[in-house]
Amino acid sequence: MKVLVIPDIHLKPWMFERASELLKENAAKRAVCLMDLADDWNQQLNLSLYMQTFEAAIHFSEVYPDTLWCYGNHDVCYLWNQRESGFSGFALPSVNEGLRKLKSSLPDAKQMAFIHRIDDVIFLHGGLTAEFVRLSVEEKDYHKIDMVLGVINGFGPLMMWEEDSPIWFRPQYCGRSIYETMYKPKKLLQVVGHTPMWKITRADNLISCDVFSTDRDGKPFGTQEFLVIDTKTWEWYGVK
Repeated sequence: MKVLVIPDIHLKPWMFERASELLKENAAKRAVCLMDLADDWNQQLNLSLYMQTFEAAIHFSEVYPDTLWCYGNHDVCYLWNQRESGFSGFALPSVNEGLRKLKSSLPDAKQMAFIHRIDDVIFLHGGLTAEFVRLSVEEKDYHKIDMVLGVINGFGPLMMWEEDSPIWFRPQYCGRSIYETMYKPKKLLQVVGHTPMWKITRADNLISCDVFSTDRDGKPFGTQEFLVIDTKTWEWYGVK
């Protein structure tokens, strides 16, 4: 299946418009959004932009109801009241209400989770390591992929608000090989956002696609392409 990946949003509602155009052009069969809907440089008081972003996300979910949504750290920090860079206490009630409305707009609440799997491709915000899985399940269950993902999707801040969790880990900078670090690298391809990249990049079993980021002054950092991936063949390309 061809899947359109919408990477970290960070208050860019126009990304949903572009993604919608691509789906209308049959670039892919469905979409997965890696979220981080909230927060961007110097926007903590721009409540209108927060609201526009969630309105765009909810509208997209209504038009494309089979879309999967992967929580990012800039989403759950509001649900869990955890402070981090860019966090807006001013926008906290609006973000929580936006997340509630977005989740309630989905046909199945499980469509919003930390990790989603389509065929042998998993989609998540940061990256899933072998070490984190071993901390999450008993060794006898390590190879039961769907069980592992189900357990992790049930976690709260105690496990997930850690730098090595699937919403925080940055495999691009871990200093170890991808094959040594990531969960089941010969079986699963991981598609992640979270870490700003200049271009969509594949390294072993990891595709990094956060290419819509900006510098502090608002200048775009990245090619602003959407990843399209075939979950059967693992073939992929970027589209403007």
